[in-house]
Amino acid sequence: MNFYFDASKILDRLDAKQGSIKGLIATLPEKNRKRSAALIIETLKYKPVLLEVIASSGLMKQERKLTSQSLVLVLVHDLLLARGIQSGDGPIKQAILRHKTRLHGEFQKLKIKRGAASTSELAQTADERSGLITSTAAIPRYVRVNTAMWTTPQAIEYLTSHGFTLTDSYTSGASDSKDFAKDAHIQDLLLFAPQTSFADEPAYQTGKLILQDKASCFPAAVLAPPASDYAVVIDATAAPGNKTSHLSALMKNKGKASGFPLDARRFKTLKTMLDKAQCTNAVPVHRDFLTVDPNDGQYSSVTHILLDPSCSGSGIVNRLDYLIESGTKEDEDVTADRLSKLAAFQLKMIKHAMKFPQVKKIVYSTCSIHATENEHVVRDALLSEEAQANQFSLAPRNEALGSWSRRGLESEMASKEDAESVIRCSPGEDFTNGFFVSCFIRKEGCGVETSKRKAEDDGNANPLKKKAKKKKAKKSLPS
Repeated sequence: MNFYFDASKILDRLDAKQGSIKGLIATLPEKNRKRSAALIIETLKYKPVLLEVIASSGLMKQERKLTSQSLVLVLVHDLLLARGIQSGDGPIKQAILRHKTRLHGEFQKLKIKRGAASTSELAQTADERSGLITSTAAIPRYVRVNTAMWTTPQAIEYLTSHGFTLTDSYTSGASDSKDFAKDAHIQDLLLFAPQTSFADEPAYQTGKLILQDKASCFPAAVLAPPASDYAVVIDATAAPGNKTSHLSALMKNKGKASGFPLDARRFKTLKTMLDKAQCTNAVPVHRDFLTVDPNDGQYSSVTHILLDPSCSGSGIVNRLDYLIESGTKEDEDVTADRLSKLAAFQLKMIKHAMKFPQVKKIVYSTCSIHATENEHVVRDALLSEEAQANQFSLAPRNEALGSWSRRGLESEMASKEDAESVIRCSPGEDFTNGFFVSCFIRKEGCGVETSKRKAEDDGNANPLKKKAKKKKAKKSLPS
Protein backbone atom coordinates (compact mmCIF):
# COMPACT_ATOMS: atom_id res chain seq x y z
CA MET A 1 0.00 0.00 0.00
CA ASN A 2 3.01 2.33 0.48
CA PHE A 3 3.33 2.50 -3.31
CA TYR A 4 -0.18 3.97 -3.52
CA PHE A 5 0.43 6.35 -0.63
CA ASP A 6 3.52 7.74 -2.40
CA ALA A 7 1.58 8.28 -5.64
CA SER A 8 -1.31 9.96 -3.82
CA LYS A 9 1.08 12.36 -2.06
CA ILE A 10 2.43 13.48 -5.44
CA LEU A 11 -1.13 14.11 -6.63
CA ASP A 12 -1.80 16.17 -3.50
CA ARG A 13 1.33 18.25 -4.13
CA LEU A 14 0.29 18.80 -7.75
CA ASP A 15 -3.13 20.01 -6.57
CA ALA A 16 -1.33 22.42 -4.24
CA LYS A 17 0.82 23.62 -7.21
CA GLN A 18 4.06 22.72 -5.43
CA GLY A 19 5.91 21.67 -8.58
CA SER A 20 5.73 20.08 -12.02
CA ILE A 21 4.82 16.46 -12.66
CA LYS A 22 8.33 15.62 -13.81
CA GLY A 23 9.96 17.47 -10.92
CA LEU A 24 7.80 15.91 -8.23
CA ILE A 25 8.15 12.41 -9.63
CA ALA A 26 11.92 12.85 -9.38
CA THR A 27 11.54 13.15 -5.58
CA LEU A 28 10.16 9.61 -5.26
CA PRO A 29 12.38 6.74 -4.08
CA GLU A 30 14.29 5.42 -7.10
CA LYS A 31 13.26 1.84 -6.33
CA ASN A 32 9.59 2.41 -7.23
CA ARG A 33 9.92 5.60 -9.29
CA LYS A 34 9.19 4.08 -12.69
CA ARG A 35 6.13 2.22 -11.43
CA SER A 36 4.86 5.25 -9.47
CA ALA A 37 5.38 7.58 -12.43
CA ALA A 38 3.29 5.36 -14.68
CA LEU A 39 0.45 5.26 -12.13
CA ILE A 40 0.53 9.02 -11.51
CA ILE A 41 0.52 9.91 -15.21
CA GLU A 42 -2.22 7.43 -16.12
CA THR A 43 -4.35 8.55 -13.17
CA LEU A 44 -4.02 12.18 -14.28
CA LYS A 45 -4.99 11.29 -17.84
CA TYR A 46 -8.25 9.79 -16.59
CA LYS A 47 -8.74 12.02 -13.54
CA PRO A 48 -11.95 13.81 -14.72
CA VAL A 49 -13.50 10.45 -15.63
CA LEU A 50 -12.45 8.78 -12.38
CA LEU A 51 -13.75 11.67 -10.28
CA GLU A 52 -17.13 11.45 -12.01
CA VAL A 53 -17.32 7.69 -11.46
CA ILE A 54 -16.35 8.03 -7.78
CA ALA A 55 -18.97 10.76 -7.24
CA SER A 56 -21.71 8.79 -9.04
CA SER A 57 -20.99 5.68 -6.98
CA GLY A 58 -21.17 7.55 -3.68
CA LEU A 59 -18.00 5.72 -2.62
CA MET A 60 -16.43 8.35 -0.36
CA LYS A 61 -19.74 9.28 1.27
CA GLN A 62 -20.42 5.70 2.27
CA GLU A 63 -16.87 4.78 3.30
CA ARG A 64 -15.77 7.17 6.03
CA LYS A 65 -12.30 5.62 6.14
CA LEU A 66 -11.60 6.99 2.67
CA THR A 67 -10.56 10.54 3.56
CA SER A 68 -7.94 11.13 0.82
CA GLN A 69 -9.38 11.78 -2.63
CA SER A 70 -5.96 11.31 -4.24
CA LEU A 71 -5.53 7.89 -2.64
CA VAL A 72 -9.01 6.86 -3.79
CA LEU A 73 -8.15 8.07 -7.32
CA VAL A 74 -5.07 5.86 -7.70
CA LEU A 75 -6.81 2.83 -6.17
CA VAL A 76 -9.91 3.19 -8.36
CA HIS A 77 -7.65 3.71 -11.38
CA ASP A 78 -6.00 0.33 -10.82
CA LEU A 79 -9.33 -1.32 -10.07
CA LEU A 80 -10.98 -0.10 -13.28
CA LEU A 81 -8.12 0.46 -15.71
CA ALA A 82 -5.29 -1.84 -14.64
CA ARG A 83 -4.92 -5.36 -13.25
CA GLY A 84 -6.59 -4.57 -9.99
CA ILE A 85 -5.32 -3.09 -6.73
CA GLN A 86 -1.81 -4.43 -6.15
CA SER A 87 -1.61 -4.56 -2.34
CA GLY A 88 -2.46 -6.68 0.65
CA ASP A 89 -6.00 -6.93 1.99
CA GLY A 90 -6.05 -3.92 4.30
CA PRO A 91 -9.11 -1.93 5.40
CA ILE A 92 -8.69 0.73 2.68
CA LYS A 93 -8.52 -1.83 -0.12
CA GLN A 94 -11.54 -3.66 1.28
CA ALA A 95 -13.49 -0.40 1.43
CA ILE A 96 -12.90 0.09 -2.31
CA LEU A 97 -13.66 -3.54 -3.21
CA ARG A 98 -17.04 -3.42 -1.45
CA HIS A 99 -18.12 -1.04 -4.23
CA LYS A 100 -16.39 -2.85 -7.11
CA THR A 101 -19.57 -3.75 -9.00
CA ARG A 102 -21.06 -0.26 -8.63
CA LEU A 103 -17.82 1.40 -9.77
CA HIS A 104 -17.60 -0.78 -12.89
CA GLY A 105 -21.24 -0.08 -13.63
CA GLU A 106 -20.83 3.70 -13.37
CA PHE A 107 -17.72 3.53 -15.55
CA GLN A 108 -19.59 1.69 -18.32
CA LYS A 109 -22.47 4.18 -18.13
CA LEU A 110 -20.00 7.04 -18.57
CA LYS A 111 -18.43 5.42 -21.64
CA ILE A 112 -21.85 5.08 -23.24
CA LYS A 113 -22.79 8.64 -22.27
CA ARG A 114 -19.65 10.01 -23.95
CA GLY A 115 -19.88 7.72 -26.96
CA ALA A 116 -16.46 6.22 -26.32
CA ALA A 117 -15.78 3.06 -28.30
CA SER A 118 -12.72 2.32 -26.17
CA THR A 119 -11.38 3.32 -22.77
CA SER A 120 -8.47 5.22 -24.33
CA GLU A 121 -10.91 7.69 -25.89
CA LEU A 122 -11.74 8.94 -22.40
CA ALA A 123 -8.15 10.03 -21.68
CA GLN A 124 -6.91 13.63 -21.84
CA THR A 125 -4.47 13.85 -24.75
CA ALA A 126 -4.27 17.50 -25.81
CA ASP A 127 -2.35 20.47 -24.55
CA GLU A 128 -4.68 23.42 -24.13
CA ARG A 129 -2.32 25.89 -22.44
CA SER A 130 -2.31 29.42 -23.73
CA GLY A 131 -5.28 28.65 -25.97
CA LEU A 132 -3.28 26.15 -28.00
CA ILE A 133 -4.59 22.68 -28.73
CA THR A 134 -1.43 20.89 -29.71
CA SER A 135 -1.17 17.16 -30.06
CA THR A 136 2.24 15.93 -28.98
CA ALA A 137 2.00 13.32 -31.71
CA ALA A 138 2.62 16.07 -34.30
CA ILE A 139 6.18 16.69 -33.12
CA PRO A 140 8.75 14.38 -34.72
CA ARG A 141 11.29 12.41 -32.74
CA TYR A 142 14.43 14.48 -33.19
CA VAL A 143 17.79 12.75 -32.95
CA ARG A 144 21.11 14.61 -33.07
CA VAL A 145 24.12 12.73 -34.35
CA ASN A 146 26.96 13.13 -31.85
CA THR A 147 29.77 14.07 -34.23
CA ALA A 148 32.29 13.71 -31.41
CA MET A 149 31.94 9.94 -31.91
CA TRP A 150 31.04 9.46 -35.59
CA THR A 151 29.84 11.32 -38.67
CA THR A 152 26.31 11.85 -39.91
CA PRO A 153 26.92 9.72 -43.05
CA GLN A 154 28.11 6.89 -40.77
CA ALA A 155 25.03 7.27 -38.60
CA ILE A 156 22.74 7.19 -41.63
CA GLU A 157 24.46 4.06 -42.96
CA TYR A 158 24.04 2.43 -39.54
CA LEU A 159 20.35 3.35 -39.33
CA THR A 160 19.52 2.13 -42.83
CA SER A 161 21.23 -1.18 -42.04
CA HIS A 162 18.88 -1.46 -39.04
CA GLY A 163 15.65 -1.19 -40.99
CA PHE A 164 15.19 2.59 -41.33
CA THR A 165 14.74 4.35 -44.67
CA LEU A 166 16.17 7.78 -45.46
CA THR A 167 13.64 10.03 -47.28
CA ASP A 168 13.88 13.51 -48.77
CA SER A 169 11.56 15.12 -46.24
CA TYR A 170 9.63 14.37 -43.06
CA THR A 171 5.89 13.71 -43.30
CA SER A 172 3.84 14.35 -40.17
CA GLY A 173 1.27 11.88 -38.95
CA ALA A 174 3.19 8.70 -39.77
CA SER A 175 3.56 7.65 -36.14
CA ASP A 176 4.70 4.09 -36.85
CA SER A 177 6.80 4.75 -39.94
CA LYS A 178 10.42 3.62 -40.21
CA ASP A 179 11.23 6.55 -42.49
CA PHE A 180 13.54 9.34 -41.37
CA ALA A 181 14.96 12.52 -42.89
CA LYS A 182 17.68 15.12 -42.44
CA ASP A 183 16.62 18.39 -40.84
CA ALA A 184 16.50 21.44 -43.12
CA HIS A 185 17.97 23.88 -40.58
CA ILE A 186 20.23 22.07 -38.10
CA GLN A 187 23.22 20.16 -39.36
CA ASP A 188 23.53 16.59 -38.01
CA LEU A 189 19.89 16.50 -36.85
CA LEU A 190 17.58 13.71 -38.01
CA LEU A 191 13.77 13.45 -37.89
CA PHE A 192 11.85 10.26 -37.12
CA ALA A 193 8.21 9.36 -36.56
CA PRO A 194 7.00 10.59 -33.13
CA GLN A 195 6.55 7.14 -31.59
CA THR A 196 9.98 5.88 -32.65
CA SER A 197 11.73 4.52 -29.57
CA PHE A 198 15.49 4.60 -29.09
CA ALA A 199 15.55 3.39 -25.48
CA ASP A 200 17.01 0.01 -26.44
CA GLU A 201 19.08 1.27 -29.37
CA PRO A 202 22.83 0.66 -28.74
CA ALA A 203 23.84 3.84 -30.61
CA TYR A 204 21.68 5.86 -28.20
CA GLN A 205 22.81 3.98 -25.11
CA THR A 206 26.47 4.63 -25.95
CA GLY A 207 26.02 8.36 -26.65
CA LYS A 208 26.42 8.26 -30.42
CA LEU A 209 22.81 9.41 -30.89
CA ILE A 210 21.30 12.10 -28.65
CA LEU A 211 17.57 12.73 -28.31
CA GLN A 212 17.14 16.51 -28.47
CA ASP A 213 14.25 18.67 -29.67
CA LYS A 214 15.03 20.72 -32.75
CA ALA A 215 14.39 24.07 -31.05
CA SER A 216 16.75 23.05 -28.24
CA CYS A 217 19.50 22.72 -30.88
CA PHE A 218 19.09 26.34 -32.00
CA PRO A 219 21.07 28.03 -29.18
CA ALA A 220 24.32 26.14 -29.80
CA ALA A 221 23.88 26.42 -33.58
CA VAL A 222 23.44 30.21 -33.32
CA LEU A 223 26.30 30.66 -30.85
CA ALA A 224 28.44 28.64 -33.28
CA PRO A 225 31.72 28.63 -31.33
CA PRO A 226 34.74 28.00 -33.59
CA ALA A 227 36.69 24.77 -33.56
CA SER A 228 39.75 26.57 -32.21
CA ASP A 229 42.15 25.97 -29.36
CA TYR A 230 41.51 29.57 -28.27
CA ALA A 231 37.73 29.26 -28.04
CA VAL A 232 36.53 29.40 -24.43
CA VAL A 233 32.81 28.74 -23.98
CA ILE A 234 30.46 28.76 -21.00
CA ASP A 235 27.08 27.06 -20.90
CA ALA A 236 25.83 29.07 -17.93
CA THR A 237 22.85 26.88 -17.00
CA ALA A 238 23.89 23.41 -18.09
CA ALA A 239 22.27 20.01 -17.39
CA PRO A 240 21.22 17.55 -18.42
CA GLY A 241 23.88 18.39 -20.99
CA ASN A 242 22.33 18.32 -24.45
CA LYS A 243 23.36 21.90 -25.26
CA THR A 244 26.79 21.53 -23.65
CA SER A 245 27.51 18.37 -25.64
CA HIS A 246 26.24 20.10 -28.79
CA LEU A 247 28.67 22.98 -28.20
CA SER A 248 31.49 20.50 -27.66
CA ALA A 249 30.67 18.72 -30.93
CA LEU A 250 30.61 22.01 -32.87
CA MET A 251 34.01 22.86 -31.37
CA LYS A 252 35.32 19.44 -32.47
CA ASN A 253 36.56 18.91 -28.90
CA LYS A 254 38.96 21.86 -29.23
CA GLY A 255 39.26 24.81 -26.88
CA LYS A 256 37.31 24.59 -23.62
CA ALA A 257 33.61 24.39 -22.81
CA SER A 258 32.43 24.74 -19.20
CA GLY A 259 28.95 23.75 -18.06
CA PHE A 260 27.57 25.39 -14.90
CA PRO A 261 24.78 23.47 -13.13
CA LEU A 262 24.00 24.87 -9.66
CA ASP A 263 22.13 21.83 -8.34
CA ALA A 264 24.29 18.90 -7.12
CA ARG A 265 22.07 16.29 -8.75
CA ARG A 266 22.11 18.14 -12.08
CA PHE A 267 25.90 18.45 -11.82
CA LYS A 268 26.15 14.68 -11.53
CA THR A 269 23.80 14.25 -14.48
CA LEU A 270 25.86 16.64 -16.60
CA LYS A 271 29.10 14.86 -15.77
CA THR A 272 27.59 11.51 -16.76
CA MET A 273 26.24 12.96 -20.01
CA LEU A 274 29.55 14.56 -21.03
CA ASP A 275 31.50 11.38 -20.26
CA LYS A 276 29.05 9.28 -22.23
CA ALA A 277 29.16 11.65 -25.22
CA GLN A 278 32.99 11.75 -25.12
CA CYS A 279 33.13 15.54 -24.79
CA THR A 280 36.82 15.73 -23.94
CA ASN A 281 36.97 19.54 -24.04
CA ALA A 282 33.92 20.02 -21.77
CA VAL A 283 34.21 20.47 -18.02
CA PRO A 284 31.26 20.41 -15.57
CA VAL A 285 31.56 23.12 -12.91
CA HIS A 286 29.38 22.87 -9.79
CA ARG A 287 28.85 26.60 -9.36
CA ASP A 288 26.36 29.42 -9.79
CA PHE A 289 27.27 31.37 -12.93
CA LEU A 290 26.27 34.64 -11.27
CA THR A 291 28.99 34.16 -8.63
CA VAL A 292 31.76 33.99 -11.24
CA ASP A 293 33.96 37.10 -11.36
CA PRO A 294 34.26 38.02 -15.08
CA ASN A 295 37.78 39.34 -14.43
CA ASP A 296 38.95 36.21 -12.63
CA GLY A 297 41.94 34.87 -14.53
CA GLN A 298 40.24 31.49 -14.85
CA TYR A 299 37.30 32.94 -16.81
CA SER A 300 38.46 36.30 -18.17
CA SER A 301 39.33 34.71 -21.52
CA VAL A 302 35.76 33.45 -22.18
CA THR A 303 34.77 34.18 -25.78
CA HIS A 304 31.25 32.72 -26.06
CA ILE A 305 28.43 32.33 -23.52
CA LEU A 306 25.19 30.39 -23.83
CA LEU A 307 22.37 31.43 -21.49
CA ASP A 308 19.30 29.24 -21.20
CA PRO A 309 18.10 30.21 -17.71
CA SER A 310 15.05 29.11 -15.76
CA CYS A 311 11.83 30.13 -17.49
CA SER A 312 8.11 29.41 -17.38
CA GLY A 313 8.47 26.43 -19.73
CA SER A 314 5.27 27.56 -21.41
CA GLY A 315 6.50 26.45 -24.82
CA ILE A 316 7.10 22.81 -23.87
CA VAL A 317 4.18 20.88 -25.32
CA ASN A 318 5.57 17.39 -24.83
CA ARG A 319 5.60 17.90 -21.07
CA LEU A 320 2.85 16.31 -19.01
CA ASP A 321 1.87 19.41 -17.05
CA TYR A 322 -1.11 20.03 -19.35
CA LEU A 323 -2.79 17.27 -17.30
CA ILE A 324 -2.93 19.62 -14.32
CA GLU A 325 -6.06 21.74 -14.20
CA SER A 326 -5.48 25.50 -14.35
CA GLY A 327 -6.98 28.61 -15.88
CA THR A 328 -8.49 30.46 -12.90
CA LYS A 329 -8.07 34.22 -12.42
CA GLU A 330 -5.85 33.45 -9.42
CA ASP A 331 -3.61 31.28 -11.64
CA GLU A 332 -3.33 34.14 -14.17
CA ASP A 333 -2.24 36.57 -11.46
CA VAL A 334 0.33 34.11 -10.11
CA THR A 335 1.61 33.51 -13.63
CA ALA A 336 2.01 37.24 -14.30
CA ASP A 337 3.89 37.68 -11.03
CA ARG A 338 6.07 34.67 -11.75
CA LEU A 339 6.84 35.87 -15.28
CA SER A 340 7.96 39.23 -13.91
CA LYS A 341 10.31 37.58 -11.42
CA LEU A 342 11.68 35.21 -14.06
CA ALA A 343 12.29 38.10 -16.47
CA ALA A 344 14.23 40.02 -13.79
CA PHE A 345 16.46 36.99 -13.19
CA GLN A 346 16.94 36.39 -16.92
CA LEU A 347 17.97 40.00 -17.49
CA LYS A 348 20.42 39.76 -14.61
CA MET A 349 22.05 36.74 -16.30
CA ILE A 350 22.50 38.59 -19.60
CA LYS A 351 23.92 41.70 -17.96
CA HIS A 352 26.40 39.56 -16.01
CA ALA A 353 27.48 37.75 -19.19
CA MET A 354 28.15 41.10 -20.89
CA LYS A 355 30.76 41.95 -18.23
CA PHE A 356 33.21 39.25 -19.36
CA PRO A 357 36.05 41.25 -20.94
CA GLN A 358 36.67 39.04 -23.98
CA VAL A 359 33.22 37.65 -24.69
CA LYS A 360 32.28 38.29 -28.31
CA LYS A 361 28.98 36.45 -28.56
CA ILE A 362 26.14 35.73 -26.12
CA VAL A 363 23.10 33.62 -26.94
CA TYR A 364 20.04 34.01 -24.73
CA SER A 365 17.23 31.49 -25.11
CA THR A 366 14.08 30.28 -23.36
CA CYS A 367 11.49 27.57 -23.85
CA SER A 368 8.79 30.19 -23.27
CA ILE A 369 6.14 31.68 -25.55
CA HIS A 370 5.72 34.85 -23.44
CA ALA A 371 7.08 38.19 -24.68
CA THR A 372 7.77 39.09 -21.04
CA GLU A 373 10.57 36.51 -20.94
CA ASN A 374 11.63 36.93 -24.55
CA GLU A 375 11.38 40.19 -26.50
CA HIS A 376 11.03 42.32 -23.36
CA VAL A 377 14.14 40.85 -21.73
CA VAL A 378 16.17 41.37 -24.91
CA ARG A 379 14.85 44.91 -25.30
CA ASP A 380 15.82 45.77 -21.71
CA ALA A 381 19.22 44.11 -22.08
CA LEU A 382 20.05 46.28 -25.11
CA LEU A 383 19.24 49.42 -23.08
CA SER A 384 21.32 48.32 -20.08
CA GLU A 385 24.54 50.01 -18.96
CA GLU A 386 26.39 46.75 -19.57
CA ALA A 387 25.32 46.63 -23.23
CA GLN A 388 26.12 50.31 -23.79
CA ALA A 389 29.51 50.16 -22.05
CA ASN A 390 30.61 47.01 -23.86
CA GLN A 391 28.91 47.91 -27.17
CA PHE A 392 26.64 44.90 -27.56
CA SER A 393 23.92 44.74 -30.20
CA LEU A 394 21.80 42.01 -31.72
CA ALA A 395 23.40 39.90 -34.41
CA PRO A 396 21.76 40.51 -37.82
CA ARG A 397 19.30 37.94 -39.09
CA ASN A 398 21.80 36.30 -41.42
CA GLU A 399 23.97 35.47 -38.39
CA ALA A 400 21.07 34.08 -36.38
CA LEU A 401 19.69 31.17 -38.38
CA GLY A 402 18.45 33.44 -41.14
CA SER A 403 16.72 30.61 -42.99
CA TRP A 404 14.24 30.18 -40.12
CA SER A 405 11.10 32.10 -41.08
CA ARG A 406 9.43 32.78 -37.72
CA ARG A 407 11.07 35.78 -36.09
CA GLY A 408 10.37 37.99 -33.06
CA LEU A 409 7.22 39.99 -32.35
CA GLU A 410 7.79 43.42 -33.88
CA SER A 411 5.20 45.04 -31.59
CA GLU A 412 7.22 43.94 -28.55
CA MET A 413 10.62 45.22 -29.67
CA ALA A 414 12.24 48.56 -30.39
CA SER A 415 12.39 48.09 -34.16
CA LYS A 416 11.52 45.76 -37.01
CA GLU A 417 15.23 45.09 -37.48
CA ASP A 418 15.53 43.90 -33.87
CA ALA A 419 12.49 41.66 -34.28
CA GLU A 420 14.03 40.13 -37.40
CA SER A 421 17.22 39.39 -35.46
CA VAL A 422 15.57 37.01 -32.98
CA ILE A 423 14.02 33.59 -33.45
CA ARG A 424 10.69 32.18 -32.33
CA CYS A 425 9.35 28.64 -32.56
CA SER A 426 5.62 28.14 -32.27
CA PRO A 427 4.33 24.84 -30.81
CA GLY A 428 1.84 23.24 -33.13
CA GLU A 429 3.00 25.16 -36.21
CA ASP A 430 6.75 24.55 -36.47
CA PHE A 431 6.91 20.85 -35.47
CA THR A 432 8.92 21.86 -32.37
CA ASN A 433 8.39 22.95 -28.82
CA GLY A 434 7.88 26.66 -28.25
CA PHE A 435 11.26 28.39 -28.10
CA PHE A 436 12.95 31.78 -28.33
CA VAL A 437 16.57 32.53 -29.27
CA SER A 438 18.49 35.80 -29.43
CA CYS A 439 22.15 36.54 -30.10
CA PHE A 440 24.13 39.51 -28.77
CA ILE A 441 27.43 40.37 -30.46
CA ARG A 442 30.12 42.79 -29.37
CA LYS A 443 31.22 45.50 -31.76
CA GLU A 444 34.42 44.48 -33.49
CA GLY A 445 37.48 45.91 -31.81
CA CYS A 446 35.84 46.22 -28.38
CA GLY A 447 36.96 44.14 -25.44
CA VAL A 448 40.42 42.94 -24.48
CA GLU A 449 42.24 40.53 -26.75
CA THR A 450 44.69 37.98 -25.38
CA SER A 451 48.11 38.04 -26.96
CA LYS A 452 47.79 34.42 -28.00
CA ARG A 453 44.45 34.97 -29.75
CA LYS A 454 45.69 38.14 -31.41
CA ALA A 455 48.83 36.39 -32.60
CA GLU A 456 46.77 33.54 -34.03
CA ASP A 457 44.38 35.93 -35.79
CA ASP A 458 47.29 37.98 -37.24
CA GLY A 459 49.00 34.86 -38.47
CA ASN A 460 45.88 33.36 -40.01
CA ALA A 461 44.88 36.67 -41.61
CA ASN A 462 48.17 37.19 -43.47
CA PRO A 463 50.61 34.27 -43.48
CA LEU A 464 52.82 35.97 -46.12
CA LYS A 465 53.25 38.99 -43.86
CA LYS A 466 54.15 36.66 -41.00
CA LYS A 467 56.76 34.93 -43.20
CA ALA A 468 58.22 38.29 -44.27
CA LYS A 469 58.61 39.35 -40.64
CA LYS A 470 60.62 36.18 -39.96
CA LYS A 471 62.96 36.90 -42.93
CA LYS A 472 63.43 40.47 -41.75
CA ALA A 473 64.31 39.25 -38.31
CA LYS A 474 66.92 36.87 -39.74
CA LYS A 475 68.52 39.72 -41.75
CA SER A 476 68.88 41.89 -38.70
CA LEU A 477 70.77 39.23 -36.75
CA PRO A 478 74.47 40.09 -36.23
CA SER A 479 76.92 38.04 -38.26
